[in-house]
Amino acid sequence: MQHTISVLVENEFGVLSRVAGLFSGRGFNIDSLSVAPANEEGLSRMTIVTRGDEQILEQINKQLNKLIDIIKVIDFTDGSGIERELALIKVTAEDESRAEVLRIVDIFRTKIIDVTPKSYTIEATGNPAKIDAILDLLRPLGLKEVVRTGAVAIGRGAKGWKG
Repeated sequence: MQHTISVLVENEFGVLSRVAGLFSGRGFNIDSLSVAPANEEGLSRMTIVTRGDEQILEQINKQLNKLIDIIKVIDFTDGSGIERELALIKVTAEDESRAEVLRIVDIFRTKIIDVTPKSYTIEATGNPAKIDAILDLLRPLGLKEVVRTGAVAIGRGAKGWKG
């Protein structure tokens, strides 16, 4: 089962390394990891996507809470969070496939951000399943390159750092 965990941390040297080391040292894989400064001075927010059963998730949460630089850990696996991802997708756009690429871009409400004689670069945002779906449709047309940010998540309503 996939788990999305949001971690508020002190924005200090080595925190990312300690968190990544916690996962690798216990044999847990990180599917995606996104880190950026939080809205409070001196703090950063990490969004970690990992896989495992409830026992593994419980162990991860306990181990994260033991690290001194961790302020708070929130698990959004229960659907209490909103999850989004950004992808930049470069796809072949020869004469015969341009119209089909444009239809897919329109259906998924994405944007073409660069055009060359032989390719389009598309900016897609949404939940990771939406990004997977657009990639599945574009793949037969000729994916040239894909860059994904990994998921970021925020709590719905009052669920969050202060709620």
